[in-house]
Amino acid sequence: MSTKKLTVIGLLAALIVLFFLGMKAYQTQVQAAQDEHVRADPSRLVRPHSAVIGPQQAPVTIVEFFDPACETCRAFYPIVKDLMAQYPQEVQLVIRYAPFHPQSDVAAKLLEAAREQDKYVTVMEAVLATQPVWASHGRPNVELAFQAAEMVGLDLARAREAVAQPSMDALLQQDFEDLKALGVNKTPTFFVNGRSLPSFGPEQLATLVAEEVARSKR
Repeated sequence: MSTKKLTVIGLLAALIVLFFLGMKAYQTQVQAAQDEHVRADPSRLVRPHSAVIGPQQAPVTIVEFFDPACETCRAFYPIVKDLMAQYPQEVQLVIRYAPFHPQSDVAAKLLEAAREQDKYVTVMEAVLATQPVWASHGRPNVELAFQAAEMVGLDLARAREAVAQPSMDALLQQDFEDLKALGVNKTPTFFVNGRSLPSFGPEQLATLVAEEVARSKR
């Protein structure tokens, strides 16, 4: 192999290393900033209106900033569900809305309307299961999410009335203000007992949950 080719390969390898080091530094910086925001105002994580899944007195709280139209949120739902099944008495999930996608704000209101009918998890699972249909990129149609919710037993007339209430806009506005204050700019974003993930991924989430569960038992 010629010296020129070796030089090019060396430069490319160096650039790749620098890229990953830069990404790691950026992730560390973002994590530090989010943790500092939480320490400055812990109320930004959980509000009295926030939906809670799991035991109310659980010592470990996963806060998820969640977009019903987010494909990654959909992919993470069974992962979070498995973690809660693994620690049925120790872990609760708090949902905060981050409606970044078109019509996802309406889908979030639908979930809140389902909560009023004690069908929050059932409707969430139906909305996520049909997400590829109603949240299609370019042509989202949230009405299909409403139809999916009706199929699992939601009283659609009551739900539509609830969705139209000004209190729904106020709830989403509070969540949006909190996510901005915490520096959340993508979904899903997780905090576990106020700690952000060191880097994004299911293993990182599981590790952080395990650490907090162990800490709660000391």
